[in-house]
Amino acid sequence: MSLNSIFQFLVPKDKKFFPLFEQASSKLIELAETLHEAVNVPSSERENYYIRIEELESAIEEITHKAHLELSLNFITPFDREDIHSLIKSIDNVADYMHSAASKMKLYQVDKITKSIRKLTEINLEACQLIGVGIKELKDMKNQKAIKDTCKKINKLESKADSVFDKAVADIFENESDAKNIIKYKEVLSALESASDKCKSVANVMEQISVKHS
Repeated sequence: MSLNSIFQFLVPKDKKFFPLFEQASSKLIELAETLHEAVNVPSSERENYYIRIEELESAIEEITHKAHLELSLNFITPFDREDIHSLIKSIDNVADYMHSAASKMKLYQVDKITKSIRKLTEINLEACQLIGVGIKELKDMKNQKAIKDTCKKINKLESKADSVFDKAVADIFENESDAKNIIKYKEVLSALESASDKCKSVANVMEQISVKHS
């Protein structure tokens, strides 16, 4: 058992880091919901969704900064310092890629949303909701199986996203003759697929923390 783990028996319940994790995961879920909603409305109605996504990404970035600041100020942490850094950073990375997808849709004026784009935003939303579940389970650290099962579900979603992405890219090259459209759709799809990869990274960190405390 590490020195940091021993100290956990001697200090009050964490009131600094888990509130930040919960805030970040809550904002992440809202961002994923907003992005999924954006791709399911007409292009003329998306602007407000893009603005909200920008706000949510900035909010998560600020929460990440606060977590890093708390790390520099606090000697005792609920679990290993490097794991705290990895967890909050990996959540921030998911937000970055979903924000990137929205930014590319706006910048490249992607008016027609494909089924693959909608499916990837749906997969990312489900994965982000599971991240929220995992964060709540980590707070208590009483149900290791629930954490493991949650992480396994996120990993399956990431594999599903890979399949959707591969098929979507193949379809673009087969059916799209306009080089500009090929580039802009592939850029959006790549950002969404990368977001699912980062969801898997969050799951890996959560599972690693759980194993250390089992």
